[in-house]
Amino acid sequence: MNMTRMIPMVAALSALSSCATPETRVRNGLINAGLSAPISACMADRMVDRLSLGQLNKLNGLGKLKKRKPGDVTINEFVKQTRALQDAEIVGVVTSSGVICAVR
Repeated sequence: MNMTRMIPMVAALSALSSCATPETRVRNGLINAGLSAPISACMADRMVDRLSLGQLNKLNGLGKLKKRKPGDVTINEFVKQTRALQDAEIVGVVTSSGVICAVR
């Protein structure tokens, strides 16, 4: 493969990998907060499309839910902790995502 074809391919792969990073971070953060892996994956998919990076960072800062075993935290408990952030949009997105993902 010549260099003129390789440069656009590398750029495209870099763009794709950077797109997946926020969702992966959110998913891992939710798992570390104690939500189950399937619920975390579903919620992360929805949340990255609906919240800003600043809001996602706020959510990541919930110290009370750090380092819990996957599945130890209910969606209800997670929503209650999210209210401490005092951001109605975050609470709304977390609540709706949790409900939708729980019934899937």
